[in-house]
Amino acid sequence: MGAANEVGRSGFLVKCSNANLLLDYGVMFAKKRNDPPSYPLHVKPKDVDAAVITHAHLDHSGCIPALFNGGNTKVYCTPPTLDLSMLLIEDMLKIEKSKLSFDYSNLNNMLRNSKEIRFKEPVNVGNAKFELRSSGHVLGGSTVLVEADNKRLFYTGDINPNGSRMLPKADLEVGDIDILITESTYSQTDQMPREESENGLVEFANEVMDRKGVLFVPSFSVERSQEIACVLKNANFKHPIIMDGMALKVNDIMFRYPEYLKDMNTFADAINDAFLIRNHGDRKRAISEPCVVISPAGMLVGGNAVFYMQEIASNDKNGVAMVSYQAEGTPGKKLLETGKISARGKDLKVKATVKRFEFSGHGDRSALFDMIKNIKGDPKVLTVHGDENSCTKFAEEIKEKFGLDAYAPKLGEEIAV
Repeated sequence: MGAANEVGRSGFLVKCSNANLLLDYGVMFAKKRNDPPSYPLHVKPKDVDAAVITHAHLDHSGCIPALFNGGNTKVYCTPPTLDLSMLLIEDMLKIEKSKLSFDYSNLNNMLRNSKEIRFKEPVNVGNAKFELRSSGHVLGGSTVLVEADNKRLFYTGDINPNGSRMLPKADLEVGDIDILITESTYSQTDQMPREESENGLVEFANEVMDRKGVLFVPSFSVERSQEIACVLKNANFKHPIIMDGMALKVNDIMFRYPEYLKDMNTFADAINDAFLIRNHGDRKRAISEPCVVISPAGMLVGGNAVFYMQEIASNDKNGVAMVSYQAEGTPGKKLLETGKISARGKDLKVKATVKRFEFSGHGDRSALFDMIKNIKGDPKVLTVHGDENSCTKFAEEIKEKFGLDAYAPKLGEEIAV
């Protein structure tokens, strides 16, 4: 239904002989500011017996309320995923309200029809059974294992097989499977080892502090902001760490679910030691002295990022550490490619030092190939959630390396197993 040769609007309808399961149903934000988001292909709510949200990111969860626009279905996900999805979708409604095909009443219906389930908790729907496994991607993030009609399907959603400083490794002990739907985001890229990225970020932060500057870290509010705080805390960083924006609400949710974190103490120490911005006065005061500011938006699209960039951009003692994925057409991508940002309708040359560090929550090329190598059975493999080159090349390489029937499906394509 979506995420075919593209990143965004994930959605997969699994039709069993006596049940239809919808795995994810997300949105894809438009490249141009005033254009509406793109949705997955339409599915009638009456044709969906259960919808499963793998994790809270809007490209996987953001269109679920549309299932309650004149219809109804059951929604299943982990407890953190439900809390985080509600937070992110509500925020999207505030910002994009006039452009969306659903409203707050649909979101409330979604909440009323949602059932929280734990990892490995089996759910029966008609003749189908499914369960969630940890994905290592974000708090409460999951993969989905479906069994029906003597077939087994494994959908990775977004996966980080190696986990992160905050999250345990993905659970890949799923037994023999007949079909694998795998993300392909970084299938053509090996990322910098995480330790190298962490050391580089800490070194850069200390450089900026030595020259009495402010380091701004525009960062996704779910997971990335908290991970950066943990990295700095772990390195015994001596200067103030400031957190702002929606990351603060995410902090509160994460404190409620310690069992989903690798080490609650590491997380708690980092957040409790940070200075949390509560109003605009706090913001102005915080950057009057050397500090690190961690705040959404990760791609510099709106949020408090606009304020911080305008405040620090013109002074070369300051720094900007880009630690989040930068989509085409975003201000973050423009900054990395041109060294400029748009401010008050004009292009402004950024004098602050800008550096990029790789902190992806997705598995890279090596991790994805290791995952495929260890999958049991002789599954048909569908490569999704990547640009066209990443999906098609990944499928060709899987076929070549492992002899599996692999290809990149097109939007709307039906695959029989």
